[in-house]
Amino acid sequence: MLRKDRFKAFVEYFSTHQPEAQTELHFGNAYELLVAVILSAQCTDKRINMVTPALFDRFPDVWSLAASTVDEVFGYIRSVSYPNNKAKHLIGMAKMLVKDFNGVIPSTIDELQKLPGVGRKTANVIASIIFEKPALAVDTHVFRVSKRLGLAVNAKTPLAVENQLVEHLPQDTLRFAHHWLILHGRYICVARKPKCAECPLTHFCKYYESTKRKEKISIIDNKEL
Repeated sequence: MLRKDRFKAFVEYFSTHQPEAQTELHFGNAYELLVAVILSAQCTDKRINMVTPALFDRFPDVWSLAASTVDEVFGYIRSVSYPNNKAKHLIGMAKMLVKDFNGVIPSTIDELQKLPGVGRKTANVIASIIFEKPALAVDTHVFRVSKRLGLAVNAKTPLAVENQLVEHLPQDTLRFAHHWLILHGRYICVARKPKCAECPLTHFCKYYESTKRKEKISIIDNKEL
């Protein structure tokens, strides 16, 4: 199958079945989403959603967070991955927002990446969800699934995958495509043992094609023995 046909099949399927897929992180505003996404690095959304209610109750806005300390924030997020670093990032992020942005979450990728704890992935998430910009965040799920499906080819870095997806996907699908890929990777195309038997995308999946080809070769070889 040609690559352009894979992209077409990908968009057609998810536009029909999950047209407006959303993040599974719980949030009520831009500030809460920014905090949640910073915390979610190398951690599950389920865990973050368990932690953030108490955190947001104590720190309902960026000013209250900026006035706190790393030690206090740590007490609320100790169960997430890398809590020490994330507590420092949250305090640093809040202080910079207050000092340089008057407490307002910036809308551009470049300005967002100036904030402590905010890399390109996090910046793209905020830009696409809060500001509805045509941005596409690449995490481990997106990286893995896009390559397995054959959407990203010979891409060695998240930025390379992002550039290929942005180039070939219709612009109006970009802010949803991240969620299409991440949810598919979280529940079907899992890292170690992808659930191909349950997958509705096998008709255009490069990984599945390769797996079936190997199985056929193995069967032929065994018959010849």
